[in-house]
Amino acid sequence: MRRYTIPVSSSARKIGEKCMNNGEKCGNEVQSQSEDNIGESTDVSDETERLRGQVAKLKKEKRKVLRKRRKEDMLEPYQAELIHMQQYLEQTGTRMIILFEGRDAAGKGGTIRRVTRYMNEKHYRVVAMGKPTEEQQSQWYFQKYVAQFPRGGEIVMFDRSWYNRSMVEPVFGFCTADQYKNFMRGVVGFERDLIRQDTILVKLYFSVTKKEQEKRFNRRRNDPLRQWKLSEVDMQAQDRWDDFTYQKYEMLRCTNTINTPWTIIRSNNKQKARMNAIKVILNSVPYKHLDADLELVPDPKCVVSGDRELDLMEAQRQEGGKFVV
Repeated sequence: MRRYTIPVSSSARKIGEKCMNNGEKCGNEVQSQSEDNIGESTDVSDETERLRGQVAKLKKEKRKVLRKRRKEDMLEPYQAELIHMQQYLEQTGTRMIILFEGRDAAGKGGTIRRVTRYMNEKHYRVVAMGKPTEEQQSQWYFQKYVAQFPRGGEIVMFDRSWYNRSMVEPVFGFCTADQYKNFMRGVVGFERDLIRQDTILVKLYFSVTKKEQEKRFNRRRNDPLRQWKLSEVDMQAQDRWDDFTYQKYEMLRCTNTINTPWTIIRSNNKQKARMNAIKVILNSVPYKHLDADLELVPDPKCVVSGDRELDLMEAQRQEGGKFVV
């Protein structure tokens, strides 16, 4: 087969080369534009994902706030009763002392805040005693607490009380063996005198599990708004869990009496603990209820008598060789 060669002029050749060069340039431009579009598409996709993440986070926070608000709303009828109870105490000149005891991070402070939220500040006080001074160390042990006792018509809430001597102090060696023994022998008579002199005494012990306590400690470590709550004593609470449990048992065994009983509040669930603690407080005062239809019977799964707690602890020791609660 014969091949024919078409002669091409120099001018035509130049035109062809120019077209080829332009085509390559156009191709490069198209490729570059395509890569830019892909980059922009990736940026838009990343931004969309970021915004979706923020929206999801906001929705989660909103649900959390709404749940908390609903929980707080559930307490309001009982907080209204507390105001009415407080008015009764003022009118009758009755003195009232409430002890909030329990392990670290058991929910004592949060419950106190809910109890006092709407109360008349002129007729209640919250007392949290610090480290005793040299003068207080030389005094009768109960003296610093007696100095904080209520006048007629007033409520005093002790965020930890004289029962430091039966729990924290012996565990950490802050008192001698004789001081501990003298306290355990004298506290029942001391409290009996309070009752005899028409002071209402409510003793609440908040009981939290070891696992839940650890969870709350970790939250305090990681939350800058809660780190101030974590003390040196708290840091050792988990390691000394069994020591505290034994001291709890001895405290209940020796100081849970008919006239001055302990009430145990299971406080793994903070909301239930707060509501049931308020119910216990309301039931300890013979005032006329503001709302006759309001349920004031404590939840038996959350509120346990001191006698019942002792029975449970003794059963645990017999079955497993150690206390659990």
